[in-house]
Amino acid sequence: MEKIVRPPSGWLMLVVSLGLLALAGYLFLNAGHVLSIALGVVAVIASFIIMSGFMAIEPNSSRVLTLFGHYVGTAKSSGFCWVNPFYTKKKISLRANNLDTKPIKVNDKQGNPIIIGAVIVWKAEDTYKAAFDVDNYISFIVTQSEAAIRKLAGHYNYDHFEDGSDEITLRSSADEVSELLEKEVADRLAIAGINVIEARISHLAYAEEIAGAMLQRQQATAVVAARSKIVEGAVGMVEMALEQLSEKSIVELDEERKAQMVSNLMLVLCGDKAAQPVINAGSIYQ
Repeated sequence: MEKIVRPPSGWLMLVVSLGLLALAGYLFLNAGHVLSIALGVVAVIASFIIMSGFMAIEPNSSRVLTLFGHYVGTAKSSGFCWVNPFYTKKKISLRANNLDTKPIKVNDKQGNPIIIGAVIVWKAEDTYKAAFDVDNYISFIVTQSEAAIRKLAGHYNYDHFEDGSDEITLRSSADEVSELLEKEVADRLAIAGINVIEARISHLAYAEEIAGAMLQRQQATAVVAARSKIVEGAVGMVEMALEQLSEKSIVELDEERKAQMVSNLMLVLCGDKAAQPVINAGSIYQ
């Protein structure tokens, strides 16, 4: 479990270290016998030992301190400080980091190969877990993030092909997918003491081998959806035309003439080309 320590300022020990060096220089310059030289050597060694305990901690940074394999604590206070020279000091940044995963090829829920990548914003919160619960927390983040992306892609379709479908898909449900990805990554990285701030899909496309076929399928789906809307509108217009002709008594139409009129109107309204007018001087019964 993380334990916060506040090491003392290093300025006092810096003065002590420089004083020992000055003393050693004085003893060497005024060496009258072996004892003075020995004391000078001891003063130099002590000064260098003290110097090895200095450390400077930047804002939003930390040092995990261990003594012969025993966890002592984590120093998070920024500034120039001094600790036991025999402490091992491991630096762990507390700043927010971006992980832009390399696009990987996976299969979606239908088994279609797709290329997907994500951007994950994270920061270390528990330095003890980051330092000791995983072997290398940076490598752990990369591997587990890719695993979370693969799992998410396998649970949902790339896109829906039925007009008006409410199913969550990778392409059309960006916000929902981002929330699911963020939760999945956060659950996986909790063991390393990592807080996931945000996770979003940054790259999404069909794999090259099926991209052409899927594009044709999307186009066909769009055409069918558009045609259904056109037919629906045309039926309403024909119905309105027949009602108004009947109400205003503009012309009396029997069933055969109504059928002919409906056929002509549907042909004009649903056709993909402009209508060509034809003047009929005779009767439809001839």
